[in-house]
Amino acid sequence: MKQEYGRSLIEIIGVMAIAGLMSVATIGMYRQIRTTQIRTIANAELEQIVKNVKLLTGARGTYDGVSVDYLVKAGALKSTRAPIGGDTWTIVSGFDGASFSINLTDLTPGECAYFSTKQPTWATSILVNGAELVGDASNCFSTNTNQISFVVE
Repeated sequence: MKQEYGRSLIEIIGVMAIAGLMSVATIGMYRQIRTTQIRTIANAELEQIVKNVKLLTGARGTYDGVSVDYLVKAGALKSTRAPIGGDTWTIVSGFDGASFSINLTDLTPGECAYFSTKQPTWATSILVNGAELVGDASNCFSTNTNQISFVVE
């Protein structure tokens, strides 16, 4: 009787299926880690923007005239590019000049939910799609058109 060496086709397909599943799981984990990293970096950049605004306008005692362009010209921002979301973001002073808001646009539902649930310590209040965030209520849309405003006093 002749002895056979090697693997059968079924065994090879089984090994390839296991390798495929492991690859898909690894890619999914990488995406999740990368998303978390992007959000953490954006939060740190927003916190630094708040510190820079307070430093630049602290002597005046008012936030009047603060904007993205003002911060770029003053050297507090490298560019007009938003930390996260779309590039049509703004920084505006409040009506009385005692506060300012950082307004992010075109956020994904995940980004909106992240900033809604993890309220930063540097923000006095948060507006999600125009409504003030109260408790666990989420006003996030299911499309990439979410807007968040961080109000700082």
